[in-house]
Amino acid sequence: MLEIKNLRKVYPDGTVGLDGVSFDVQPGEFVVIIGLSGSGKSTLLRCINRLIEPTAGQILWEGEDITAAAPADLRRIRRSIGMIFQQFNLVKRSSVMTNVLAGRLGYVGTLRSVFGLWSASDKARAQAALERVGIERKALNRADELSGGQQQRVGIARALMQEPHLLLADEPVASLDPATSHSVLDHLRSLNQDGVTVLCSLHFLSLAREYGTRIIALKDGKLMFDGLPRDIDEERFKDIYGEEAVEVEIR
Repeated sequence: MLEIKNLRKVYPDGTVGLDGVSFDVQPGEFVVIIGLSGSGKSTLLRCINRLIEPTAGQILWEGEDITAAAPADLRRIRRSIGMIFQQFNLVKRSSVMTNVLAGRLGYVGTLRSVFGLWSASDKARAQAALERVGIERKALNRADELSGGQQQRVGIARALMQEPHLLLADEPVASLDPATSHSVLDHLRSLNQDGVTVLCSLHFLSLAREYGTRIIALKDGKLMFDGLPRDIDEERFKDIYGEEAVEVEIR
């Protein structure tokens, strides 16, 4: 389904974000990417849908080369790849419903979206997405009236509007408390169980072990581990997080 081949990203200041990363993701997997801040997790996810342009390498999605896709083809490809952001990326002054409907932008014309000329079927799909994440009663609220956990659920509902086959989640619980983090990740796991492939970056190994079917670890842009959650022993943990991190309680 998703093939990453020798992916490399070098930023204009010379910082190496990714250094020859290669792996495949099979349909139905819940892959968690772990690593310290600056390890390349966000860079990897943003390269997959070309929010960031890779410097070298290939990203193949269902056999199609994302890295070589023309703008029109990239728009089509992105329809099937949903994205959830750490800081929610909502239009704060707009209603929850309007934010969710924005997930259909890949399917409708610019004028229709600007003037809010959404079809009845799109509105029904948005309502169903809000019901899926349990915040249908907030549909008419402004986004900035919601708690962080509720805003992230709006982000999930928005991604659902794309009818994605692959869901990229860039540290979706980094700004949330532990209980809310589990609630958000439970929603992602539910989508995964319904057939959506998930690629999710997380800081904490305990969450990765609980929700991931597979873990990929990055350090300084390099792939350090790719395997089952139970296979990360103390030595591998030190390789990923550093010697001093072993003494820290990982929630």
